[in-house]
This record gives sequence, C-alpha cells and structure tokens, in this order.
Amino acid sequence: MTTATSRRSERRVSPVFLGILAVTAVTGWATWTGFAEQPGVAVFLFVTAAWIVSLSLHEYAHARTALHSGDITVGAKGYLTLNPLKYTHALLSIVLPVVFLIMGGIGLPGGAVFIERGRIRGRWRNSLVSAAGPLTNVLFALVCTAPFWLDALDGVPADFRFALAFLALLQVTAAILNFLPVPGLDGYGVLEPWLSHGVKRQVEPFAPFGLLFVFALLWVPSVNTAFFDLVHTVLCGLGVQEPDTYCGRSLYQFWQETNEYCRIIR
Repeated sequence: MTTATSRRSERRVSPVFLGILAVTAVTGWATWTGFAEQPGVAVFLFVTAAWIVSLSLHEYAHARTALHSGDITVGAKGYLTLNPLKYTHALLSIVLPVVFLIMGGIGLPGGAVFIERGRIRGRWRNSLVSAAGPLTNVLFALVCTAPFWLDALDGVPADFRFALAFLALLQVTAAILNFLPVPGLDGYGVLEPWLSHGVKRQVEPFAPFGLLFVFALLWVPSVNTAFFDLVHTVLCGLGVQEPDTYCGRSLYQFWQETNEYCRIIR
C-alpha cells in the first residue's frame, strides 16, 4: 500500500508546473484579446511561460522514456512531476535557456536529467531516451505552427499569431541544436550507444564543453547565417513566414522600440 502511494506521489503533477501552465493560459488569453495595456508585456510573459512548459516537457520526455526502458529511479528523483526545479541541472535546463531567450531570442537546449544508463536495456532504448527530449520540441513546434500549416489564421489576432511564430522559432532552434551530434547534447546521446568503448572514452572529456562550442560557432557570422537560414526554411515549410517571427521577437522584447513595419501590420 505504501509503495503504491509512493509511486502515485512520484508521478503527481507538480503545483509549480500547474502554476506555470496557468500563467501561460492567462497571458495567452491576454495576448489574444488585447486585454493588456502593453501587448509586449503579455507576449513576453506568454512566450516565456510557454517556453518553460516546453523545457519541462522536454526533460519529462527523457525521464518517462527512461522509466519505460528500465531506469526505475527517475520517479524518486522527482523527474516525473514536471517540476522544473527537480531536474539535475536546473541552471542548464531552465535558467540559462530563459536568459538566452530574453537576451537573444534563441532556443537554448537545456541539460538532460540524470539517467542511470546502466539500467537501460539495449542500445535502441538508450538512443530513444536521448531522442525523446528534442522530439518533444518538434511536437511542440508542430502544435504552435498548426494554425499556419492548416491555413486556419482567419480570426487569429496579429499579436497572438506573432507570439506563436516566435515560440515556434524557439522550438525549431532547440530541436536542431539538440539533435547536433556534439558531446553533451542529445544528438550525441542518440549516437553514443553505437560507438566503441574506445571512442566514447576519448570523447567523454569534451562533453561539458559541447554546448559552449556550439554557441561559440554561432557567433561566427557565416555559421549564424547558415543556421538561421535552415531554421527559417523549416518554419517556411510549416507555413510560418519570416516577418511573423521577426515581429514576434520585436513584441517579445518590449523594452526595445517596436519596429515600424511590425507596428503597421498589426
């Protein structure tokens, strides 16, 4: 009886996550209705809260997949509650992604939850545990862009459309960056079970610096341009045009002057 009760508590959705979800809903409503006097503030809160929700779901996907693959310890660590404060690297998983979002409007991949890989049965399951997180970002991007690729934008207020477009851009950047086969990122985690022991030993020391290496590369203008060209190509395939994401970013960074073009088309 105690064990069953304990397991239920380990999987009970955290009030912290429910609170963030409520903020997302309320600010999404404010963005849709134009209730807020400062629409940029509503967009800022809506996108930030929704981004934290997606980060929590990303980490939850890792943990839930690990649970069904053999790692029964994830529940006791609080990973199944969707509480962003419970993840191993709260700084990497939540704080830094939000800071980078506010500063530069880019979807920074967070640090993965701690999975006891020795408990995972088989290489395919190990790969799937790593892939589950960025696949959640892919799914989130599809949901955000659904009104665009379903051609269902009639009646959708401009500010809400821009916010969805910007949120979709964040999800696409996070998915692409996470799937890079760089040590420390989920893409490498997908490949790692298939590498020889010798190769893994040689690569292991570089894992803590993989994310820093990727962002150093993104400071190179040619790499940055190629990366965002890819991002916008994906978004265009989903029906989201660059002006929508541009205006979404402009609204999100409400402390800066709104671009004249975005002011006109609103």
